[in-house]
Amino acid sequence: MQKLLFLLLLGITFSTSAWGFQDSTTVKYDDAPISVKKITKEDLQPYKENSKYDYSLEKVDNSWWQDFKNWLYSYWLRFFQWLFGAEKAVGFLASFLRIIPYVLLGILIFILIKFFLKANMQNISLSKKNENIVTLSEEEHIIKNEDIQQLIKEALEDKNYRLAIRYYYLYILKTLSEKELIDWQLQKTNDDYQQELKNSNLSDSFYTITRLYDYVWYGGFVIDELKYKKAATEFIKLQNTITKS
Repeated sequence: MQKLLFLLLLGITFSTSAWGFQDSTTVKYDDAPISVKKITKEDLQPYKENSKYDYSLEKVDNSWWQDFKNWLYSYWLRFFQWLFGAEKAVGFLASFLRIIPYVLLGILIFILIKFFLKANMQNISLSKKNENIVTLSEEEHIIKNEDIQQLIKEALEDKNYRLAIRYYYLYILKTLSEKELIDWQLQKTNDDYQQELKNSNLSDSFYTITRLYDYVWYGGFVIDELKYKKAATEFIKLQNTITKS
């Protein structure tokens, strides 16, 4: 009996709920007349003439520079994908990968420019230093074959006093060699000749002109006519002493 009453109450409960749901889901239909809006060509014309609504795409051929940048970026991206084990870079890494090729390219260009500028400056500096230089092979030729006094005269006429000092020093070496006061050899240094003359009365004078020669020629000092004449007195003094020996 109790079970029968329980089933009866349960049936009444479900029936009430179903009736409530049915009332709350009543469908209302819209029976208002439909007005069809027609769009004419005249209506579309203002939009066609407005560039903001022009979505047509024009194909533009890339320049060789753009193709190179695209290739460089693609190569660099594949490298970093392999390095980091990621199929596609995102976020900060993606921005970094996009920028770094241009940074490296800029560094490379900077290094190349710096290298060529440095090489060019070295060539200019070397050219200036080698101006009027007599090479070792020329030195041997001058001492053995040239009229050094004539070379000194020509240098003075050109007002090239540094070169005149150079020739005068070679003339002194030639004179000492002819007098057998030194053993002139191409590979010898001025200090070697100084040692050979250390026990003679020419030692001090030779030391003086050697010091003058080193300052003017190797030191790169610029001298004028007055300074040349002052230096030449030391050469003439030594030359006269050698002649009397």
